[in-house]
Amino acid sequence: MKISFFTSAVLLCASLSVSAQKKWNETSKGTFNLIQNQGGQTLGYSPVSGVKILTVNGLAFKDLNKNGKLDKFEDWRLPYDPRAKDLASKLSIEEIAGLMLYSAHQSIPARAGGYFAGTYNGKPFKEGEVDPSDLTDQQKKFLREDNLRHVLITTVQSPEIAAQWNNKLQAYCESVGAGIPANNSTDPRHGTKARAEYDAASGGEISMWPSSLGLAATFDPSVVQKFGEVAAAEYRALGITTALSPQVDIATEPRWARFSGTFGESPLLSAAMAQAYCDGFQTSLGNKSTSSGWGLGSVNAMVKHWPGGGSGEAGRDAHYANGKFAVYPGNNFDAHLIPFINGAFKLKGKTQMASAVMPYYTISWNQDKKNGENVANNYNKYIINDLLRTKYKYDGVVCTDWLVTGDHKAMDVFIDGKSWGVENLTIAERHYKILMAGVDQFGGNNDAKPVIEAYKMGVKEHGEAKMRARMEQSAVRLLRNIFRVGVFENPYLAPAETKAIVGKPEFMKAGYETQLKSVVLVKNQTQTLPITAKKTVYIPKRFVPASRNFLGMESPASNDYPVSLEMVKKYFNVTDNADEADFAVVFILNPTASIGYDKEDLKKGGNGYVPISLQYNDYTATEARETSIAGGDPMENFTNRTYKNKTAKTPNITDAQLVVDTKAKMKNKPVIVSVNTSNPMIFSEIESSASAILVNFGVQDQAILDIISGKFEPSALLPMQMPADMITVEKQAEDVPYDMKPHKDSAGNLYDFGFGLNWKGVIKDARTTKFK
Repeated sequence: MKISFFTSAVLLCASLSVSAQKKWNETSKGTFNLIQNQGGQTLGYSPVSGVKILTVNGLAFKDLNKNGKLDKFEDWRLPYDPRAKDLASKLSIEEIAGLMLYSAHQSIPARAGGYFAGTYNGKPFKEGEVDPSDLTDQQKKFLREDNLRHVLITTVQSPEIAAQWNNKLQAYCESVGAGIPANNSTDPRHGTKARAEYDAASGGEISMWPSSLGLAATFDPSVVQKFGEVAAAEYRALGITTALSPQVDIATEPRWARFSGTFGESPLLSAAMAQAYCDGFQTSLGNKSTSSGWGLGSVNAMVKHWPGGGSGEAGRDAHYANGKFAVYPGNNFDAHLIPFINGAFKLKGKTQMASAVMPYYTISWNQDKKNGENVANNYNKYIINDLLRTKYKYDGVVCTDWLVTGDHKAMDVFIDGKSWGVENLTIAERHYKILMAGVDQFGGNNDAKPVIEAYKMGVKEHGEAKMRARMEQSAVRLLRNIFRVGVFENPYLAPAETKAIVGKPEFMKAGYETQLKSVVLVKNQTQTLPITAKKTVYIPKRFVPASRNFLGMESPASNDYPVSLEMVKKYFNVTDNADEADFAVVFILNPTASIGYDKEDLKKGGNGYVPISLQYNDYTATEARETSIAGGDPMENFTNRTYKNKTAKTPNITDAQLVVDTKAKMKNKPVIVSVNTSNPMIFSEIESSASAILVNFGVQDQAILDIISGKFEPSALLPMQMPADMITVEKQAEDVPYDMKPHKDSAGNLYDFGFGLNWKGVIKDARTTKFK
């Protein structure tokens, strides 16, 4: 008995010894292997990347730099900061310079030509001959030679292809240098397809939500947090770990082309939405969470655009040289900081603040109180270092907007270099100025050479020790964001799981319900809506003029039904004869404005500057400023950008004519107008011809029909004022909210911030006063 007992004890000890030596198991997932540590992190690695697995105290760790020992940065048991500092200290200047790059837009697969073009073994992508999930020649180059690790993704062929491409990208990154994984990112990608049908039982390519303005129209931050949680889950399934959003500029200038990407003109509403958005994206939930709130469900939020770009003079946008100046005639600069300092930088969740910030292209005119510089925000040391870094103690990543270091060659080209105020500097000097202003990363730059040149300039001026410390400071910030989201441990995806997650029914349902909550009813004469019986509807065809998008791609003119009649027939009988109809529905867009610049005016001896109109009919700017507040460009020999007494024509004037013509055809029968709106607009041209008006901010047509038919009662509120006329637009201050005379309709209602109707009448609840 004693011998037997002793033998059993020896065997037990041996068994415990073995389990102490190895507390992990490994399984193959095809192109990558997964390692599960007992009570620890799951690791993913490519068996062909050269990475080996180290066993320390029975646990598995990836030897990413392949030096045969466990470095601090490889130890998943440690907090993020010491890991980031350890790795930053080990990197060469060339490797840090690569971390500071943020790639130009990458399409999966690459397009054969144009802005997003790429090649595969020297040839353009060809369906059936090239695997769409392969890396392009250009991607391999900037990953290997330039050490780039931050990749901006645009279009993807499908979620599965995106997952496969991610795995190839991560395996490639793992095979070179210190094995730093890619931090993939995207601009917002949850917009709607108007004609797409919503079915509660089916999924889609990705969940569809209203624009940021539509989210703001709910006046409900919890809805925005839910969007962030859903979008983060879908992003992570696509291999995306940074969102180049939210855009929290307060849209105090109604003509601004980027108005629709904001949460409207209220600093308080924008702050609340920014807070909810960042909490939703950054906070990992359930078993993906850690004590810090970060984890495998987190997506870094890059809040933009510091210090606010919503006050461009006369509504012009800083993507173009003609719109480079943000002006502050109301001395209201500090209000534009509120969505950042009281929103994105003061989160309710454990992640505490947005992990990255993007300054805008604009020159914040005469706002540098220390150095008096009128240079773009990305270059302005007072705006970045003194305000953002020092006063507001922001220590996350600051990344420039795209193409800010490029050469300026045209006044009206979207993809022109945007080196506003520093056009006379060399590209390397621009990088150096940005670096010394406190910025960490260069958006849209795949080339490390000018960053390395900037470093050498700093060595000459400040010495090698100071410049090495400056570079490491940025490296720590950049690496910390990659560590937080867990891709150092496992950056790999299962394409089948990606397909199941992205656009799953639960997510589609949440998006569609939010679309319904985002539609604002602003007019409902004699309770025209809802129309609950299956009556007969007349929907006129809509003329769409020929157009050219910001990349120069042309669309021909068309004249067709603006919605799917098959969809409409599920709700009402349809006729193309107004005399037979009980009511009409007219689908239109808000007036389509120009960029405020016209080469034809220049050819005729003018300065090129023209009005940006918010009305359908021709507009002559008799009340515009005689002298612009700001001006100056190397391509111009003047500084006065006035457009006083010039006339703007709106391409879609036919939309207003369509409403008026439909009213005449319908005689005294109801005409319902649905306006898809990206900016404030002048309603006086169409309001009197409409019995009911629904304002939406990018929803599926089905959502409009659900409201018209009474399946859903409207609850949204206007997140901005609708001006009475263009004179009030000209007289308002670009930097001040709520300073326009709103449109007053035939029922006596003012289309003011916070206004909206439900079936009973004007909505009066806590939301209508809380955020003003």
